[in-house]
Amino acid sequence: MKQRKWKSGLLALSIVGAMSLAACGNAGDSSSGGGKDGDKTVVDVFQFKVEFKDQFEKVAEQYEKENKDVDINITTVGGGEDYGAALRSKFASGNEPAIYNIGGPQDVEDWNDKLADLSDTKAAGAALEGTLAGATKDSKVLGLPYNQEGYGFIYNKAIFEKAGIDPASIKDYASLEKAAKDLDAKKDELGIEAVFALPGKETWVTGLHLSNTFLAPEFDNDVMKAYDAKDVTFKYGDAFKQILDLQNKYSVAPTVSLDYSKQMEELFSNSKVAIVQQGNWVYSTIAGIDEELANNNIGLMPIPVEGYADAKLPVGVPMYWGVNSNKDEKVVEASKEFIDWLYTSDAGKTAVIEDFKFVPAYEGYDSSKISDPLSKAVYDYSEKGETIGWVFMGYPTDWGQNKLGVEIQKYLSGKTTWDKLEKSVEKSWNADRNK
Repeated sequence: MKQRKWKSGLLALSIVGAMSLAACGNAGDSSSGGGKDGDKTVVDVFQFKVEFKDQFEKVAEQYEKENKDVDINITTVGGGEDYGAALRSKFASGNEPAIYNIGGPQDVEDWNDKLADLSDTKAAGAALEGTLAGATKDSKVLGLPYNQEGYGFIYNKAIFEKAGIDPASIKDYASLEKAAKDLDAKKDELGIEAVFALPGKETWVTGLHLSNTFLAPEFDNDVMKAYDAKDVTFKYGDAFKQILDLQNKYSVAPTVSLDYSKQMEELFSNSKVAIVQQGNWVYSTIAGIDEELANNNIGLMPIPVEGYADAKLPVGVPMYWGVNSNKDEKVVEASKEFIDWLYTSDAGKTAVIEDFKFVPAYEGYDSSKISDPLSKAVYDYSEKGETIGWVFMGYPTDWGQNKLGVEIQKYLSGKTTWDKLEKSVEKSWNADRNK
């Protein structure tokens, strides 16, 4: 990933919504004296990425062996749970973490008073051009990027081949619709339950990631334009509806109750569906169930936007590491040192690529070691410049999941029309931005 330059509008889990600042009490500061041996500096990490939980914990143990005076305690909340709500509750409880996750500029604004300046870290100095933009305010770096991620339609190559469909031929909505119809007509022969598995229960999949594909062009792929926009107009709303309807029509039903676990663990990883909307972060999940499928039979293609240029892959920074400025100086410094080690030391860099399966957002990595096919696809699209930004980090707080995502659930359930959906969420965006 060395020398890769980011376009405007990068920024972006994951997979989670923007968070609003909670009224918080005093921090429950676990610093020196709180460790296992009574004299260690304790760094509590509260993070959202369930896909690398086990690997992250092992790396933290490795760091502790090299740094006997530090304890790294990791709590992971995600995979269907609302990380933003959990984080607010964590802070409100008085037991504030030392390291936590924030999204783009809206989260930086919401959590501004609880974010330490990370401008002097080694990681900030090594970050790829543009990757710090979404977590920088008043020239201060308030968050360090997790990694780079991209998402789109992940497909089963073996199923496509058996159906006689060339994924390279899918360039627009018409060709995607034709492929879906062909796959559906051959379900029994292919041994699949449905073409898609649309996780309508997961508002981050629909209200954040899917919507981003159709709102990014409206904001010129620039997260700051989305952040500053007083209104959203759904310029590509018809194209949005087309893709949502197509997935819903040819999906395992009922989509509104289908969650990430069923989508990835039960259906796609067991070759029960041909296509899912997800990103390169799901590689480990697939590999844990079917290593052959994960390594040799999955591909990634962009979600086409009818009426907008060529299909491009949304690529961005899913989350940033923030350090709690409420903690005492010893804990803040230990937190910075841990993040620096994770992304700039030889041991940390090896873990980032080989164990976490990350596409790094920092210089000094050997891109040839990116091992899984989904991350390679993200890297390839990025290198070719065939990407769009993750502007959903510029959405109003909670709008993507709790407004748009919830309205999409109503739409999938037949409880509202698309026209009413657009009017409702346009109104809520406007109300938030014009307070």
